[in-house]
Amino acid sequence: MSYRELLTRPVLTWCAVTAAARTPVAMAPLALVFLVRERPGGYTLGAVLAAVYVVGEIVAAPVLGLRMRAERARPQMAGGLAVGAAGFVGLGLASGAHPVVLGGLALLAGAGPVAVSAGLRALLTGIVPERSVTQALSLESMLTFGIWAAAPALTTGLALGVGPAVPLLLQGGLMALGLAGLWLLPAGWAAEAQPKDRAVRRALLAAWPVYVLGAASLTLLALAELILPALLEQRGIAVGWAGPLLAGFSIASVAGSFLYGLRSDWPGPLAAQSLLLVLGVTAGVAVVAVVPGALAIGAALVVAGLLQAPAMLTRNLALRRALPPSALAAGYSMMYAAVGAGYAASGTLAGGLLRVVAPSTAILWGVGLTLLLVVVAGLGERSLVREGPGDQEAAEPARKVRR
Repeated sequence: MSYRELLTRPVLTWCAVTAAARTPVAMAPLALVFLVRERPGGYTLGAVLAAVYVVGEIVAAPVLGLRMRAERARPQMAGGLAVGAAGFVGLGLASGAHPVVLGGLALLAGAGPVAVSAGLRALLTGIVPERSVTQALSLESMLTFGIWAAAPALTTGLALGVGPAVPLLLQGGLMALGLAGLWLLPAGWAAEAQPKDRAVRRALLAAWPVYVLGAASLTLLALAELILPALLEQRGIAVGWAGPLLAGFSIASVAGSFLYGLRSDWPGPLAAQSLLLVLGVTAGVAVVAVVPGALAIGAALVVAGLLQAPAMLTRNLALRRALPPSALAAGYSMMYAAVGAGYAASGTLAGGLLRVVAPSTAILWGVGLTLLLVVVAGLGERSLVREGPGDQEAAEPARKVRR
């Protein structure tokens, strides 16, 4: 299966709707900082609003994901996008409101559409042939990393060049556009008879090693993004290089997604592939902490980016094989919550460590946390493999592979 065969109207329509729905999410944290930065204590308030936004995502992801049903996903996704659009527009129109009001709107903007990405991913794998699922998820990964690479520049340009509220208003408009575009896509995706809620929860819990590995991977991304400016200062390099270096990471991730999708039969089980790829990203981030120059740091980030995207792809493919189709959206939402928690935990650790150790040391501590999570995920995978037939019978809905 080649990428050319994905150039169909349904897939291209899905790409347009996904770009409209996900670009506001990528813009959100920076847009919230720019929204209030001119107020007294603006940067602190902006960081708090961004944290509230992320908390809304983490808390709502498993709740809303569990409620999404394959056969009626469209109205649920539409409702989520409507809430998100209202939250972003409210923030843009009420930029001078009390911080509690802004926090409530940020919480809504984060929580409302959080399950939409999971639903759109399940829709994508439902509109392509089974043999092309790897390429389809690679395409999704390229689109996602492209959006995340462009979002900071778009947000900064609008906030500084037009007005601090403009990015939020654009985000609301894009989410409304994505909402309208849902009616150009299928209403849902094919699934087996809806299992009992207990069986779905058991299936989701059985896949916990995949979530832990996802959290491990995002701790590395947090280290790269949050500590890089301080590390550049430590090395005597202009802080302005942080933007181009991180853009190189994102561009390399797009390339990694493309390269992984060229084959559907990479050697080894998906769990082993994911573990090795995350270890490769870990090594790249560790090298960033010890090399002296901007060129060497950039090269290490490019290598880490090339491996980061395939690591994400293998996790999504492993999760898809571990869950019945009716639980896919919930599983992807659980993954979203796990990786968000990993990012938040790493960011908190980094912020605390930077008060007492050098940035390079803080990165190495974060790498240690990642390795601990990788070990836990690896042991979890081994325990699942060792389950006896009696244990697997009770968890059969979780083991069923979509064919």
